[in-house]
Amino acid sequence: MYGLARPLLFCLDAERAHDLGLKAIEMAYRSGLNPLLASRSAPLPVTAFGLQFDNPVGLAAGLDKNGAHVDALAALGFGFIEIGTTTPRPQPGNPRPRMFRLPEREAVINRLGFNNDGVEALLRNLERTRYTGVLGINIGKNKDTPNERAADDYVFCLERVHARAGYVTVNVSSPNTQGLRDLQADETLKRLLGTLREMQLRLDARHGKHTPLLLKIAPDLDEAAQDAIARTVLGSGIDGLICTNTTLDRAPVAGQPHADEAGGLSGAPLRARATAVLQGMAQRLDGRVPLIGVGGITRGADAADKIAAGAALVQFYTGMIYRGPTLIGECVEAIRGMPERPRGT
Repeated sequence: MYGLARPLLFCLDAERAHDLGLKAIEMAYRSGLNPLLASRSAPLPVTAFGLQFDNPVGLAAGLDKNGAHVDALAALGFGFIEIGTTTPRPQPGNPRPRMFRLPEREAVINRLGFNNDGVEALLRNLERTRYTGVLGINIGKNKDTPNERAADDYVFCLERVHARAGYVTVNVSSPNTQGLRDLQADETLKRLLGTLREMQLRLDARHGKHTPLLLKIAPDLDEAAQDAIARTVLGSGIDGLICTNTTLDRAPVAGQPHADEAGGLSGAPLRARATAVLQGMAQRLDGRVPLIGVGGITRGADAADKIAAGAALVQFYTGMIYRGPTLIGECVEAIRGMPERPRGT
């Protein structure tokens, strides 16, 4: 069914097609037609961060920023859903146009800039959700919050979402909010994670449940920066790492239409870089912190490669744009067919 709809969607502006695609998934779910979009795979249970996942294939943050379509997306067969990025206050994001397809490379460039309705709106949407699987909530800071006060925004969001989230992702790696990636710097990141870890423990005690805290990092980190992040992750006591966000590198798409647009590049051209960072962090962390592999998954084999590189779980978003929901089951079956089952901790 998606194969029929894709040419029509690709005639539209990329962001408009994004919105229309979400509405179509919602309509299919409400009318009971979602089996026409994707058939669910048999369960492939995985435990990671102390959570039980129906299968190791999840939806990456960015598709459903406001948590308005969780039930419909989960019905496609994802083993877990991550929504957001959400911020303390609503914000419109960057001026349009701000999302661009590169079809010959199965890639997207976006500079959306954390456009969302704010954390309170996200929580109101979740009140209507029946989904009982693992729900990740990705949190960020508002654009006009200076980095010196960024921790206040992350703490605000963590406090609001802790009780509802299966896990919370700290997003300091989007390239589309000016200065955000500076929060990945060694001492800055230590202070931020220390503050969030302290709040996490207090909230765990208050709500009587442990909500894992994960960090999402950029693919554009050199070896020294990866070394520093590994030390900080181990020292902070946070629960997991997501490798990776989008890249600023344009070498893989040089000469393509829209290649010079500002923003983060995702999709197939990100695959090798993201997997290399994942593998490097897996080696540095040596099984002590579970990893989620993201970036460039457009085929089932790509998901299996992430697991082989050290991931316990995988996520994708851009792959849905090019392959549609059938990619979910394809990834689950590729992982099921691996000589060793996915392992989490």
